Amino acid sequence: MSRSFDAIIVGAGQAGPALAARLTAAGKTVAIIERHLVGGTCVNTGCKPTKTLVASAYAAHLARRGAEYGVGVGVGQVSIDMPVVAARARRVIMDSRKGNEDWLASMPGLELIRGHARFVGPRRIEVNGETLEAPQVFLNVGGRARVPDFPGLDEVDYLTNSTIIPLESLPSHLVVVGGSYIGLEFAQMYRRFGCEVTVVEMGPRLIGREDEDVSAEVRSFLEDEGITVRTGACCITVHKDPAGVRVGVDCSEGAPQVVGSHVLLAVGRRPNTDDLGLDAAGIATDKHGYIEVDDHLKTSADGVWAMGDCNGKGAFTHTAWNDYEIVAANLLDGEERKVSDRIPGYALYVDPPLGRVGMTETQARQSGRPLLVSKRMMTRVGRAVEKGETRGFMKMVADAETKQILGAAILGVGGDEVVHGVLDMMNAKADIGTYQWAVPIHPTVSELIPTLIGDLKAAD
Repeated sequence: MSRSFDAIIVGAGQAGPALAARLTAAGKTVAIIERHLVGGTCVNTGCKPTKTLVASAYAAHLARRGAEYGVGVGVGQVSIDMPVVAARARRVIMDSRKGNEDWLASMPGLELIRGHARFVGPRRIEVNGETLEAPQVFLNVGGRARVPDFPGLDEVDYLTNSTIIPLESLPSHLVVVGGSYIGLEFAQMYRRFGCEVTVVEMGPRLIGREDEDVSAEVRSFLEDEGITVRTGACCITVHKDPAGVRVGVDCSEGAPQVVGSHVLLAVGRRPNTDDLGLDAAGIATDKHGYIEVDDHLKTSADGVWAMGDCNGKGAFTHTAWNDYEIVAANLLDGEERKVSDRIPGYALYVDPPLGRVGMTETQARQSGRPLLVSKRMMTRVGRAVEKGETRGFMKMVADAETKQILGAAILGVGGDEVVHGVLDMMNAKADIGTYQWAVPIHPTVSELIPTLIGDLKAAD
């Protein structure tokens, strides 16, 4: 049996449903195929539940600090009711998933098909024993946790970012393998829930893609909360232990092994492209399995586009959404939008958070251009002092000749929100003088951005 549609979308993550809404509004018939959960990573195992858990952990952290603010929180230690914590995250997941499902159900001309899609030819897909075809196919299949081939890993029940979400009991000692974004968020979260936590990172420092001062400050405040950090773990092994799990690290300093009750693998992501029959459709991938796309998100196969995590152009919900915007604008609005026009921005949701946009200082220096750099500690930001949250700093780098902002790192209270002011100015291609003469609201963290610009000095 074969059926035809105007368009087929494989995957109901961030970009897929939004594109389906635009296509059906234009009068097209659309099939959207989802083999697992509507909403993708963000709704089910990523942004929504993890930030819900982060909020619970922050509440516990603030309760412990109540006396600093003159607030009594009762006698004894703060207690964590993990089933309630997990239920709160589960409720957020289910509400968001249902919202997406209801949205899809409301679209005229759309058919949601549950099943595993595989290409059987150019723009021809088999699902549930029938063949679907369309002149336009859009892939939005997302990604999943990368599971490395560590010696002994098959002996233990390890956790990933997906399987740790529904936990209703606290590990006595959580060993987090991976010192980057996902790993550090869970490490701080579970430390604030009361667990002993050790972070094991193969590289010489945490979050290696960031500047060294950012990495050092994040490590400092995590260690101040009682998290043990082991960097330079050059030979990671994982074995069963009477206490739970034994992780071999073979670092140059410290014990060669860490014994914990649970281990979380947070060593990156991989695309969900290995079982889609891409070869049958002539769709090329790189050595890591990411679908190769051009600046308009077209694949090597005519009439096929790839959006979101599976194309290697960004591993964030907001970049997946922008992929949808680019495709929709080009196909339906007659525009000429490109991925290369996108200014990279993202956040690390430890507390305090890191908001990042554009180049790091290291990247800017490597470009060889003349630079202006400024840095201001959060201890000199009134809003941070008032809130009693003064860890971190604000840093900016600009081109000394064009006076254009090249990048910024806002590591401090509200950093994930404050950085958007810089992102907006960069998108508007406004020079530093425009921002410097803005009149921001007091008392906020954002009000220090013009001051940060005023402090820009020639880089050493």
